[in-house]
Amino acid sequence: MENIRITSGEFRGRAIKSPRSSFTHPMGSREKIALFNMISEYLVDARVLDAFAGSGSLGIEALSRGARKVVFVEKNAKVARVIKENLENIGLGPRSTVLVEDINKYTTDESFDLIIADPPYNSFKTEEIVGLTNYLKDGGILVLSHPEVTPEIKGLKLTKSHKYAAASLSIYRKIA
Repeated sequence: MENIRITSGEFRGRAIKSPRSSFTHPMGSREKIALFNMISEYLVDARVLDAFAGSGSLGIEALSRGARKVVFVEKNAKVARVIKENLENIGLGPRSTVLVEDINKYTTDESFDLIIADPPYNSFKTEEIVGLTNYLKDGGILVLSHPEVTPEIKGLKLTKSHKYAAASLSIYRKIA
């Protein structure tokens, strides 16, 4: 286990556990700060889906910065237990749900204001991201961390994109 820090909001500076695992690749603090600065206006009282949750640090950051609720979807049970433990230690259990499930098999009737997707780069597939748009409200925001080329996603309009080393962060809005 290694610790990473919440960068801003109500729980700024708090350490959360991140499993040392080939299943996770926690976003660097510089990229995480940039990402949340780009989406800060969409976070207050938002319902958020943290797809490919990994360490859960992005969803926890969203809760710290004012999101109403976050649903974490993580396919690795051991990693999901660490997310649950972090949420309970901070007191965010009631504002969150952690599901042990492959995002490709995830289904829900819920719709989200914001979806954060930080999939593994070694198996990045645009079609997995396209499937997530079914859960995004009209006018909702998709945040995507991805390898170099910015994908075009049907039904979404690219509003911002920034490159950080070998990764890019792109922000899309669902067209009503």
